[in-house]
Amino acid sequence: MSTDVTAVVVRLKLSLLRNGLRQSAGRRAAYIASAVLVLLFAALQFLGLVLLRGNAHADSVVVLLVAVLALGWAVMPLFFPGGDETLDPTRLVMLPLRPKPLVRALLAASLVGIGPLFTLCLFAGSVIAVARGAVAYVVGVIGVVLALLVCVALARAVAAANIRLLTSRKGRDLAVLSGLVIAIGAQLVNFGAQRLGSAGLGELDPAAEVLRWVPPASAIGAVKSVSEGAYGVGLLQLALSAGALVALIAVWSRHLTRLMTAPDGSTLQAATESAVRERTSTGLARLLPAGRTGTVVERSLRYVWRDPKTKAAWVTSLAIGLIVPLFNALQGTGSIYFACFAAGMLGIQMYNQFGQDTSAFWMVAMTISSPRDAYVELRGRALALLLITLPYAALVTVLTTALLGDWPKLPEVLGLSFALLGAMLATGAWTSARFPYSIPQEGYKNVAPGQAGLAWISIFGGMIAAALLCAPVIAVTIWLNVSENGDTWTWLLLPAGTAYGAALTWLGLRLAAPRTAARLPEILAAVSKG
Repeated sequence: MSTDVTAVVVRLKLSLLRNGLRQSAGRRAAYIASAVLVLLFAALQFLGLVLLRGNAHADSVVVLLVAVLALGWAVMPLFFPGGDETLDPTRLVMLPLRPKPLVRALLAASLVGIGPLFTLCLFAGSVIAVARGAVAYVVGVIGVVLALLVCVALARAVAAANIRLLTSRKGRDLAVLSGLVIAIGAQLVNFGAQRLGSAGLGELDPAAEVLRWVPPASAIGAVKSVSEGAYGVGLLQLALSAGALVALIAVWSRHLTRLMTAPDGSTLQAATESAVRERTSTGLARLLPAGRTGTVVERSLRYVWRDPKTKAAWVTSLAIGLIVPLFNALQGTGSIYFACFAAGMLGIQMYNQFGQDTSAFWMVAMTISSPRDAYVELRGRALALLLITLPYAALVTVLTTALLGDWPKLPEVLGLSFALLGAMLATGAWTSARFPYSIPQEGYKNVAPGQAGLAWISIFGGMIAAALLCAPVIAVTIWLNVSENGDTWTWLLLPAGTAYGAALTWLGLRLAAPRTAARLPEILAAVSKG
C-alpha cells in the first residue's frame, strides 16, 4: 500500500510541475532558464569542491557548507510557502491515508526538483574533497544520502509545524522578511569572504570543529574521520545524523497526524474572539493629535504594519539602511557619512504615497476638496514617516560613529541626514502628486504594466532633485572640513541641517498640496490601474 501511495504522490509532484509549465510560454522559459542557471552554478561549485581536494582546510569548508545548506532548507518554507504545492498536507485531509505511508510518500516526492539535485551535487563534491580510501567513499555515499534526507525532512517538519500560519493571510506576510534575510546574508557573505581573503581558510576551523558534530554536517564530517582511520568517531557521526533523521520524521509525522485529524482550532478561536472583542483605540492613537492629522498618521502606520507590499518595502529599507553603514564600518573601509544612507533609504518611502493606497485611494480622495485638505493629508503622511525615520536615522548614525570612533563628526552627519530626509520628503510629496503609479497587490511586481516610466521618473528624478536641494548643506560641510578653523564650527551643522530639512519639507508640502487637489481624478485613475 505504501509503495502505491509513494508512486502516486511522486507522479502528482511531476504532474504539478508539468502543468505549471504548460500555463504560459513565459513561465516555461523562466523555469528552464532558472534551472539551467542553478545547475550551472551547482556544476561550478562541484568543480570547486573537487579542486579543493588536498587542501589542509577542505574538511572545514565542506562541513560549514553542509550546515549552511541545511539552514537554507529549514528557512525556505517559511519565506516561500507557495513554492511547492505538496508542502501543504492539508490538501490531502479528505483522502483515506495513514500518516506513516504518507510521510514516506511525501519524503520521496520532496526529492524531486531542482533544489534536491543542487544539494546532491554539493554534497557529492564535499565527499570527493575529503574522502581518502575505498571505505571513506562508501561512508561518503551513506553520508550524502543521510544528509540529503535530513535536509528534506527538516524542511517538511518546519512546513508542517507552521502550515496553518503559512497558509493564512497574516502568515503569508512572513515572506516580506526574505528581503531582510537576503540583505543580511549577502553582507555576511561579503564580510566573511573579505576576512577569509585576508586571514585564510584557517579561520573556519574553530566553527567547523563544533559543526562536524551537528547533523547533517556530521554525516559529511564522518568521511573525514574515516579517512584518518577514526572509524569509531565516523560511526558516531553517522549515527548522529541517522538519529536526527528519525527524530525529524517523528516530529513531522506527529504534526501531520494533527493536521489530518484535528480542526483548525486557532482559526475557530480567532473567529470567536473577534466576534466578542470590542474595538478600542490603540495607545498610539491616544498620543496622536486630534483631527485629520492624527487620523492620517494612524492610517499610514497601519499600512506599514498590515499591508504586505508596504511592509516589504519598509523592512527592506530598514535592513539595508542599517547594514550598509555598519558592515562597512566593521570592515574598516567605511566612512561616517555612510550613515546618511539610512535617511536616504527611508526617505524613498515618501515617493508614490497615493499609489501605496491602490484603489482604496478613492476614499481618501472623497475627503479632499481644497488645497488645505490636501496639505493636511500630505502632512500627516510625512509625520508618520518621520515618527520612524528620525529616531532610526539618529540610531544608525550613533552606531556608525561608535564603531568608527569618530565622535566629533556626529553633529554634522546628523545634520546632513536630517537635511537629506527633509529634501526627500519635499520631493516625494511633489512627485506623488505629479507622477503617481499603481502598485499591484498580487505577485511580486511593484509597478503596474505600462507605468514603469512613471516609476523611474518619480523615484530617480526625485532622488536627483533631493540631492540638488541638499547641495548647500553639503557645500558648507565640505568648506568647514577643509578650512583651517572649521572644525570648531561643524557642530552648527546639526541645528542648521535640521532647520533646513524642516523648511524644505514645509515648502515641498505647500507646493504639492495645490497640485494634489487639482489632479485628484488623474491620481485616482493612475493608482487604480493595477
